[in-house]
Amino acid sequence: MCGIVGAVSSRNIVPVLIEGLKRLEYRGYDSCGVAVHQDGELRRARSTARVAELEAGVRSDGIAAGTGIAHTRWATHGAPAVHNAHPHFSAGPGVDAASTGFGALGDADEGAELARIGLVHNGIIENHDELRTQLRAQGYVFASQTDTEVIAHLIDHLYEGDLLQAVQRALPQLRGAYAIAVFCRHEPGRIVGARQGSPLVLGVGVDERQGEYFLASDAMALAGVTDRIVYLEESDVVDLRLGRCAISAPGASGRFAAVERPVRVVHAHSGAAELGPYRHFMQKEIFEQPRAIADTLEGVTGIDPALFGDGAHEVLRGIDRVLILACGTSYYSGSTARYWLESIAGIPTSVEIASEYRYRDSVPDPRTLVVTISQSGETADTLAALKHARGQGMPHTLTICNVATSAMVRECRLAYITRAGVEIGVASTKAFTTQLVGLYLLTLVLALLRGRLTEKQEASQLKALRHLPLAVQAVLALEPQVIAWSEEFARREHALFLGRGLHYPIALEGALKLKEISYIHAEAYPAGELKHGPLALVTDQMPVVTVAPNDALLEKLESNMEEVRARGGQLYVFADADARIVSGPGRHVIRMPEHYGALSPILHVVPLQLLAYHTACARGTDVDKPRNLAKSVTVE
Repeated sequence: MCGIVGAVSSRNIVPVLIEGLKRLEYRGYDSCGVAVHQDGELRRARSTARVAELEAGVRSDGIAAGTGIAHTRWATHGAPAVHNAHPHFSAGPGVDAASTGFGALGDADEGAELARIGLVHNGIIENHDELRTQLRAQGYVFASQTDTEVIAHLIDHLYEGDLLQAVQRALPQLRGAYAIAVFCRHEPGRIVGARQGSPLVLGVGVDERQGEYFLASDAMALAGVTDRIVYLEESDVVDLRLGRCAISAPGASGRFAAVERPVRVVHAHSGAAELGPYRHFMQKEIFEQPRAIADTLEGVTGIDPALFGDGAHEVLRGIDRVLILACGTSYYSGSTARYWLESIAGIPTSVEIASEYRYRDSVPDPRTLVVTISQSGETADTLAALKHARGQGMPHTLTICNVATSAMVRECRLAYITRAGVEIGVASTKAFTTQLVGLYLLTLVLALLRGRLTEKQEASQLKALRHLPLAVQAVLALEPQVIAWSEEFARREHALFLGRGLHYPIALEGALKLKEISYIHAEAYPAGELKHGPLALVTDQMPVVTVAPNDALLEKLESNMEEVRARGGQLYVFADADARIVSGPGRHVIRMPEHYGALSPILHVVPLQLLAYHTACARGTDVDKPRNLAKSVTVE
């Protein structure tokens, strides 16, 4: 959820660090900071403003060096405040870092010569209270409420002249998840990084004359700097120095030994992080959905198990049921897929919130296909749930993921890589619709293998999928009508969303989008549940959004809508073109361009995204960086 960038080079690396933070700011924006090894001292600047303000402060303070680390934070331990911002320093026992002056943006770095260790960290250290008590007993003074400062003091406590050895000695004492980058005043031109449960990549400089190496929590941070990336594995420790680097990992005895990791060429296009003509990244990403869907379907010429990787035919033939594990928006895509998998493929399917699954007693079945869904492929709860399912004796695993090099893809036997491209806005849009496309393909493959898809039906399904980008483009043309509705929604503090059957998860997703970025309290219900409690909330001040495709449940849904109108509620209905629903008192209707059968959820979610987006714009919220949220949830 936070972002890390680090570098060793013979040139001034601060502009690279700042640019990397800008690319990672969507992952955490409660605070940010940069620290460098400059003139024999550690200097830093930290801010609770955005990276652009940090950049101006760094420039005015004259911070420039060839070795540095930087961080953008999503707060877990400790409020968003300068003293909790990374990088954290340790100046040894008996020294209060808060009193030395190396802290806030624009402050003089008086006393910086006292700092010995500087560190940035993603993740959560679960035993930080225990370690804090031990370190206080050793005389260390804590200037923050973070778990991260514990790591800095621990490494300082263990330092005996070799930073790598100090880090390797510290790591076994940490419980939880971490990706760290740490440097030391006594060892210029050196950074040590390590990861356990949080992503960290090594970037190999392309200009050999500079002898530079980079660390980052995401390869996108290094776009335009290097495309030569090493994905560090669990428990790896990397030692960066000018002109050389080495990776080590603990063996069975716990002793660290050198390991080799492949260098991959990764094209993390810098253009993906450019806004272009759009007002916000979320708006851009909503309108990129036709292209993202088309790219995700590129190369799909038939319904073939090979779409999901080598050995897929054997694995998918040998399963009797499906278990889907996901969080947030991905959970709603999995909930939609459950309807497809059971009705089209005829296979029993359950969907579990990943953060809950591994903490309850469940009944494992070795003939279950465990499907994980994740935009980033680094979602901590989903990765933990996947490992738990495997540990329960369910070896058949498949992921629907947007990042081919992610931990999720490496951990699963099979994969379908969506091609949504980089998604910057915290509220997911194109990742969601491309996940649905991948899940629909999985449904069709399983239907084929189970004898439930004829040759004629396969041709019809492929035709519908190929037309999907154009169908979504037609839905996007409804934006002016949605904008008119958003002005009304912006004046409300509550909203209800209704759907039935296949479209109930889409109502859930619509409510999530509205609450995420507009801060309007929104809930979603199966429409038939209205009379079992939620109807008590309905007044003329409660807009009720209804997803109304022209399917077998439409008549039932119309009865539910009349229950709302009878109690003075205001209905806002997204109805298919051929549905017999017209505007009238208490009922506002936007007509979708066409009915799209089983693929209808992919179309119906788009106007809900637009409604949330334009309502948030009308309320003046920070659309791309909503309060308290971050993009990639890499901590439990």
